[in-house]
Amino acid sequence: MSTLLWGALPYIALALLVAGLVWRHRYDKFGWTTRSSQVYESRLLNIASPAFHYGILFVLAGHLVGLFVPESWTRSLGVSEHTYHLFSLYGGTAAGVLTVLGIVLLIYRRRTNSPVFRATTVNDKLMYVVLLGAIVMGMIAKLTHTSGDGYNYRETIAPWARSLFTLRPRTGLMEGVPVLYQVHAVIGMVLIALVPYTRLVHMFSAPVQYLFRPYVVYRSRDPRQLGPRPPRRGWERTDA
Repeated sequence: MSTLLWGALPYIALALLVAGLVWRHRYDKFGWTTRSSQVYESRLLNIASPAFHYGILFVLAGHLVGLFVPESWTRSLGVSEHTYHLFSLYGGTAAGVLTVLGIVLLIYRRRTNSPVFRATTVNDKLMYVVLLGAIVMGMIAKLTHTSGDGYNYRETIAPWARSLFTLRPRTGLMEGVPVLYQVHAVIGMVLIALVPYTRLVHMFSAPVQYLFRPYVVYRSRDPRQLGPRPPRRGWERTDA
């Protein structure tokens, strides 16, 4: 079971991610979208969507730092383990709460607004369950192990995650990890596998070209300089 969960499942999730992205790009380009429902309701969406997106960005940033920045690097910068633990605890909890709040509001909006609810697919419901499960389980795992410096996952989970890129996964490091962290990791890998098959695929569509495109200049028409606009055919004024 250890080999399956920590040696095979990560690569299965990665393979499904890459295969799904390639398939969507080749055969479902018009479906590569968030399928926005803003036309049905925007007031609540303007609150829930920023809360979710900003929250999830902070959550992802925290995971990248925690998993791929070795403990020796932060120690060399003068950041003690206790300081890192406090920053991870409070910062991660705040980001998690913001993300969960956004997801809950999005679910509430979909459930209470009839047009939005009719536009919700089974795929969307599965995405919300897995996404919410991953975030909540991570928060529970973190808050459960808060005594002292907490559970130092940078000595077990982080080296295991980095070892995946060497194609020699150190599965033994995950055997002594608390169950809550293990469950969080499994749900996280399932979420990675689901990304290209849900509306979450839009995270790979960042408008990078927008930063480098030429400026678009808009000019207003000054009637005093151009004269009166000639009447369009079919809309001539009459004296009647």
